Amino acid sequence: MIKLSEEYKASMKEQLKEEYQAYEQSFAHPVHNGLRVNEAKLSSMEYRKISPWQFREIPWLDQEGYYYEDGCSPAKHPHYYAGLYYLQEPSAMTPAHILPVVPGDHVLDLCAAPGGKATQLGAKLHGQGFLLANDISNSRAKALLKNLELQGISNIFVTSEKPQKLCKTYESFFDKILLDAPCSGEGMFRKDPKMAAHWEQEGPEAYALRQKELLFEAWDMLKPGGMLLYSTCTFSVKENEEVIAALLEKQSDAVICIIPEYEGFAPGIAEQSHPELTRCVHIYPHRMEGEGHFLCMLKKQESTETRKHYETEANKPGSLTLPPEAKEFLSEVSMDFSEGYYYLLDQQLYFLKNDMKPQKGIRYLRTGLLLGKCEKKRFEPSQALAMALQSREYPACIRLKSEDERVVRYLKGETIDLGGVELLTGHTWQLVCVDGYPLGWGKLQNGCLKNKYYPGWRWQ
Repeated sequence: MIKLSEEYKASMKEQLKEEYQAYEQSFAHPVHNGLRVNEAKLSSMEYRKISPWQFREIPWLDQEGYYYEDGCSPAKHPHYYAGLYYLQEPSAMTPAHILPVVPGDHVLDLCAAPGGKATQLGAKLHGQGFLLANDISNSRAKALLKNLELQGISNIFVTSEKPQKLCKTYESFFDKILLDAPCSGEGMFRKDPKMAAHWEQEGPEAYALRQKELLFEAWDMLKPGGMLLYSTCTFSVKENEEVIAALLEKQSDAVICIIPEYEGFAPGIAEQSHPELTRCVHIYPHRMEGEGHFLCMLKKQESTETRKHYETEANKPGSLTLPPEAKEFLSEVSMDFSEGYYYLLDQQLYFLKNDMKPQKGIRYLRTGLLLGKCEKKRFEPSQALAMALQSREYPACIRLKSEDERVVRYLKGETIDLGGVELLTGHTWQLVCVDGYPLGWGKLQNGCLKNKYYPGWRWQ
């Protein structure tokens, strides 16, 4: 049994009352493993047809997420490297599932690393509009970028900026915002017992002020009529309801929306001055098969008042003439490049949708889809492009089954023999696919494949 401090137990007894004993008993139960199908690549129904495992549906996620048993090893399967799913704690799938993102939205994930919620939001866009995924830590933002590209999300900006700086550029800009705020992690004690020890050093008081600042900053970046989902993986009223109450008192245009009901959801804890806080949702591990989470959906009301807006100068696209080698390669790719523009920076060629304009002064790790590198008389396609493609969008595909030992050898960076594989000759670059889904590139040389799988992603 995890050792809980007396202070923490007292706070939870006050919050849960007669449910506290059931909560404490939940620590004796196993943690649930979750897998979310990447709907940017395929539907849940399509994945279940090729999956080697049996899954059980997470009931409140409408066939988006599934439980898998301890005996499964989905992180050590080629489908993981094809970006067909993301491994995620079941309750953590809920915020991005509930935020009503639709194709064409401009979406912000403000504290996005390592990318579980960001990849989920990006998949909901289906290539239209864009997602700006930010994390203040540069190292964490790099991990975030990898996960977005692994999942094949192409319409992205990835930034590593302080929210205050983003506010100056993106005031009243985004249709939808997810703020999964840093927190004391009470909901993760069962999954990670070290969090319980950390709580005694940095409890709710250490986080609440920063959470309010983040929420106020996110609110400034939300369009009138837009929606913001605030979430934490903690139970504390100080980090949850009191943070929301502070926004309601500061912003007269903030309204709490009703979250669709599920029998396991527990209502928020209301203050006398804010009875609408019951529209918030707590997820408790003794009520549902998942760890702890808090969610509040907010809408910014439309206003007839003139709102100050900072006009910022974008890096406006010029008329870029593609280098001949890049033009020749991309002529073979049937991905739709008609509603966007190419962008060349330091020999790296990018494709951005028409409404995606990088802003001056912002530190971007990625702007749009990295197509590849343009060198003298040579174009080398990127790993990101391979992951964004469907196999039907490139003519020269090496199609392997997941049980073929050459798949793992390819993912380890080895040269592989192509005996018995049907090849389309006349194409140096080959798109390696597993069960019909791309893994990466290789160069065809004398019946063997020179491995071009990205070294930083290799099977360990």
